[in-house]
Amino acid sequence: MAPFRSHPFDDDKLKEECGIFGVVGVADASNFVALGLHALQHRGQEAGGIVCYHPDHGFNSARRFGYVRDNFTKPDVMDTLPGPLAIGHVRYSTAGSKGATAIRDVQPFFGEFSMGGCAIAHNGNLTNATALRRELIERGSIFQSSSDSECIIHLMARSIQKSLAERIKDALRRVEGAFSIVAMTRTKLIGVRDPLGVRPLVLGRLGDSGWALSSETCGLDIIGAEFIREIEPGEMVVIEDNKVESTRPFAPAPSRFCIFENVYFSRPDSIIGGRSVYETRRQIGVELAREAPVDADIVCPVPDSGTPAAIGYAHESGIPYGMGIIRNQYMGRTFIEPTEQIRNMGVRLKLNVNRALIKGKRVILVDDSVVRGTTSRKIKDMIVEAGAAEVHFRIASPPTAWPCFYGVDTPERSKLLAATMSEDEMRDWIGVNSLKFVSLDGLYRAAGQAQGRDPKAPRFCDACFSGDYPVAPSDKIEEGFQMKAAE
Repeated sequence: MAPFRSHPFDDDKLKEECGIFGVVGVADASNFVALGLHALQHRGQEAGGIVCYHPDHGFNSARRFGYVRDNFTKPDVMDTLPGPLAIGHVRYSTAGSKGATAIRDVQPFFGEFSMGGCAIAHNGNLTNATALRRELIERGSIFQSSSDSECIIHLMARSIQKSLAERIKDALRRVEGAFSIVAMTRTKLIGVRDPLGVRPLVLGRLGDSGWALSSETCGLDIIGAEFIREIEPGEMVVIEDNKVESTRPFAPAPSRFCIFENVYFSRPDSIIGGRSVYETRRQIGVELAREAPVDADIVCPVPDSGTPAAIGYAHESGIPYGMGIIRNQYMGRTFIEPTEQIRNMGVRLKLNVNRALIKGKRVILVDDSVVRGTTSRKIKDMIVEAGAAEVHFRIASPPTAWPCFYGVDTPERSKLLAATMSEDEMRDWIGVNSLKFVSLDGLYRAAGQAQGRDPKAPRFCDACFSGDYPVAPSDKIEEGFQMKAAE
């Protein structure tokens, strides 16, 4: 199968580059992992992989480009993945290469050590991967991929610890950045979060003897697992013989969970920090209505990610909610774009305006974010062509002015609209009557922090909005990236 090719509509969205899932203690664990990865498909649609272990057949793996449903539902694939223990991964590319040779970057990665095999899948990004890779190569390591995650395998190989779990700890103490990890040996399922807890990971119980680790609770739901708790920042859990052992391999640090998980990345039916993602997004719309009211006739979401915030905005403002834009649910990966004329249709291939609802109306469009702004302009043009009297954009996140180095596929800073323009300049460039973003304090309030953002001790990682990086991106600084000056 050819590598996944994203649609132009999606190129103006930030992408979480992967989701991870693991199961132990059930027959045919790979089938449960495939279901979990299907539920996490929104976190990575480029490729997926599963590694499993069976006492009679050893370790086996399958890695494929494309959607989980197109690859890991086929008997000829799943029959090769037997056993009671398996982990899996879905991905977008960030640090790794893209294209026909990138199958080597598809996780989970596997290594054979003196005490047995170990597979590992990583969500996040290592900010010192370039320096680590250079050091490891100079010491004789031979890399098989371009992924930063492979550094962890090589660091494990150089550890002198006597068990694989301890070697994982040893390796992760050397890395910087953000990581949630699921790993497996012949008998153990292992989960780890970085000291700041930037990326998510949750634990679930499956029947009497099964356990699951997932990037989000929606992955547990699809396999009928009971949500037990979140893996805590800086925690490592080792699951073996129906027991969960917890340790703390890292020095304590204040939690800095990625706030964009609440805005866009996580599925709205997932639970984060004991709170519904849907409810947080609806509350962002409430905050937007309070901070940026405007006289209008209808509130419309940019589907699908803007829907909860639009519902909140409409309820708080008293302005009717309407589906002014309809998304074509069948515009998938396999759509063929045979001509330049078809390619130039861009957003129209995925979105269509409900003209009867829009004509003559003052329209408030609610979207989750503005990255490059190109899609926002095209959507505005569609709304105006449908006869809207006015178009007002309300954005359910603050201006995205800084790139993310912790596992999100962000354009370089010069290509972020908010990095080069003021809010008024963005309004004029997009061509709308008004443009307003929720404030960072408003976003914090919507996420359950009633007092807003404490600049001395922020609860979340919000570097993409504030430029406040909780872990210095050392590789990027070496390449010349300029950090925000201290205020």
